[in-house]
Amino acid sequence: MKGTEQFGSRMGMMLAMLGMAVGTGNIWRFPRIAAKNGGGEFLIAWVVFLLLWSIPLILLEFGLGRKVRCGHTRAFMKMMGPRWAWMGAFTVMVGTLITFYYSVVAGWTVSFTFASITGDVSEARPGVFWQEYSTSWWPVLSHGVVIGLTSLVVARGVKSIEKVARILMPALLILILILVVRALTLPGAADGLSYLFTVDWENLGSAKLWLEALTQNAWDTGAGFGLVLCYAVYLRPNEDTALNGLILPTANNFVSLLAGIMVICTVFSVVPQLVAQLETDPMALQGYQNLADAVNRGEELTADLVQTTIFEQDNVGLTFIWMPQLFGTLPFGRGLMVFFFLALSFAAFTSMVAMVEAPTRALVDAGVSRKKAISIVGSGIFLLGLPSVFSMSFLQNQDWVWGVALMLSGLFFAISVIANGVRRFREEQLNHEDSDIRIGRWWDLVIGVLVPIQAVALLVWVLLEARNTDPENWLEPFAEYNVGTVLCQFALVLSVLILLNKWIVRKMGDGT
Repeated sequence: MKGTEQFGSRMGMMLAMLGMAVGTGNIWRFPRIAAKNGGGEFLIAWVVFLLLWSIPLILLEFGLGRKVRCGHTRAFMKMMGPRWAWMGAFTVMVGTLITFYYSVVAGWTVSFTFASITGDVSEARPGVFWQEYSTSWWPVLSHGVVIGLTSLVVARGVKSIEKVARILMPALLILILILVVRALTLPGAADGLSYLFTVDWENLGSAKLWLEALTQNAWDTGAGFGLVLCYAVYLRPNEDTALNGLILPTANNFVSLLAGIMVICTVFSVVPQLVAQLETDPMALQGYQNLADAVNRGEELTADLVQTTIFEQDNVGLTFIWMPQLFGTLPFGRGLMVFFFLALSFAAFTSMVAMVEAPTRALVDAGVSRKKAISIVGSGIFLLGLPSVFSMSFLQNQDWVWGVALMLSGLFFAISVIANGVRRFREEQLNHEDSDIRIGRWWDLVIGVLVPIQAVALLVWVLLEARNTDPENWLEPFAEYNVGTVLCQFALVLSVLILLNKWIVRKMGDGT
């Protein structure tokens, strides 16, 4: 697109892309999911889906950005025709709806960074600081601060995004490396590494394991979000899209692996000390409600029980309740805790920049000035994020519904290229004259066949699992976690976008 800004260098572009991909899903979600699903066998399935889902879809988004030089909605119009504008709009909506609550989570990480510095987190009993903080007005302020700072960066365009990435991403990687080195030097770290990398080959037959690995890959890399597409719009004309598409998800998943080592080794090191403390002071169990419940049921307080309890927590429980307590038992633990939450804040912020850029780009494509677009997007995210500030149930519902929608979004991206000709797209946009490596025919098979199968299989499996958890009320539309709430919200968004398709096309122009 004539006049479109461009990244100043390949390094700046890759740091911005990595900042988009590396988020809280890498640091607070991956370690829990990997540990909960057995460690080594999960890693095998996770690597398989890196090759069969993340890399192929990110290659697609790089190529799509190079071809169309515009955001999601106009990209689908160019690839498939105006009647499919609603499909591109849906992919924008999925990312935007995730942003509404992701901004709240990003605000938590900022607040906990400051609370770690002041010592407020470590001085409180387990879970007390989180309970007091989450029921106060502070999350509204932190949510607003994150939106304000993110909007400021995005409003200044791709050069500002690149500058921020050049500072925050190296800082984030250094912080993670410091925490990993410290975790590896702790007593018991070897047991943590053994747990993470030892493979129980029998567990590889579990369908749940493979589908958890596919879901985590989508979260890890952002494949199917369309965020890579938004940044790929700003690629320089001679960029090697194929090599970039291979480097980005691989580097991103390496960061996840480092985070897994950091968290799991820390847990294995600290748990024996924690068990000893709780055995000498049983009243302290009151601060660890899940453990207290298990002991009251007659289970023996062992290291295995504590480890299982930690890894069975949801993301909030592991990150904002357990990790402060674990760091609190370590030498120099307060400093390490500051590093942990600072790294989490940087990861959340760099991802937020990309997530705000996506709807902003859609409005710019529709003829809205960038200044006005960022005002609309920033205020909209702040206001529509407030329900997630005040209701954890609402936040978890949105995380459930629109996390599932990522599979549908990835399917739509694959369909857009299938309709245009997978082989032609590969030759023109991935294997062009500036590419140092060539992508083979395997990519045609993955995008044309395997990605659609994976997306449909995951959607069906997730909904069946949800139905089995509440077979009597599985179609209840206002439940926090069931099939009905997913189908109801999907139907609402899709029907509105389909009905407004002609209006969307008028706003976007003819897509050329």
